[in-house]
Order: sequence, then structure tokens, then C-alpha cells
Amino acid sequence: MFRRLYDLVVRGAGHPRAPTWLGVLSFAESSFFPIPPDVMLAPMVLADRRRAWWFALIATVGSVLGGMLGYLIGALFLETLLPWLRELGYYEGYATARDWFADYGFWAVLLAGFSPIPYKVFTIAAGAVAMPFVPFALGSLIGRGARFFIVAGLVRWFGPVFEQRLLKYIDWIGWAIVAAVFIAVAVYQLR
Repeated sequence: MFRRLYDLVVRGAGHPRAPTWLGVLSFAESSFFPIPPDVMLAPMVLADRRRAWWFALIATVGSVLGGMLGYLIGALFLETLLPWLRELGYYEGYATARDWFADYGFWAVLLAGFSPIPYKVFTIAAGAVAMPFVPFALGSLIGRGARFFIVAGLVRWFGPVFEQRLLKYIDWIGWAIVAAVFIAVAVYQLR
């Protein structure tokens, strides 16, 4: 099922309405859909490198708005969703996200933009633990924006070779960025 969805998203990247679909995909992925927008963003940037920053902005705005829906879902419907999270294998990610909010708050949302744990898990967890909304929205904007602008920039500059490597190693790259930010925060707090 996920492979078919992935293939559909990649094929849609060449369509004239692809920017609209990118916004919708980014919105949906932040609250309920399993395919990350990177798989559509990268081919779109390759197809029209001059519009790379525009595509990254569309993905960012869609993702932040979808994250707000995820926040609302977590705030209002968490008890209903818990069995579903367990069944789909997202519960451990949810528990991790919940713990990160307790320890790091704003920084957890910012890091979630790069984490290989699905972003929807963080948005739902933020609403479930009643994280203050403004830091949540700001962390979403910075974290998701940084991710999409970095992806668009790298694909724009390095082309098809980078796209293939990016998609192959996206989880490793995400964890490396999360580790780097954790180290930076730890060093900052030790000062």
C-alpha cells in the first residue's frame, strides 16, 4: 500500500497542479498521511530549479497548517486515537515525542522537523500534552521550514544524483541533524 502511495506522489510531481498537490500533501503528512512531502518536493525542484524556494515555501506552509490540525487532533481526540497509533506502529514514536515535550518543549518541535519519526506523531503529541500553541507553531515553522529549504537547496544545487542519495539516506540524515542539535543544546546548557 505505501509503495503505491509513494509512486503516485512521485508521478504527481510533474503535473501542472503539482504545487497545489505539494501543499495538500504537506498538510496531510503533518496530521495523518504516511508519505513525506520530500518525495514530491525533490522531483519538482529538479523539474524547475528556478522555483525551488517557492516549492519549499509551499511545503513549509502546508506542513505548519497540517501540524496545527494534528495539534487539534491530539488535544481533542487522543483517547480515540491511541488504539490506532498502536495498531499502525506509531505508539512508540508518540511516547518518545511526549517525553521530548516534557524535557525540551519548543526544541522538541523544532527537532521533529528533521526527525525520521513521522511529524504527525509530534503534532498529535503536542496537542495531547497541551504544549503552548505559540511555541509549537514557531517550532514547526522553523523546523519544517529549515528541512524543506535545505532539501530544495541541495536538490537545486546538486541535481538528480543528490535526489537519489537524499531519498536513500533521508532517515540517517534526519538522525544526524537531531544528534547535532542535541549536542548543541547540551553544550549550550553546560555553559
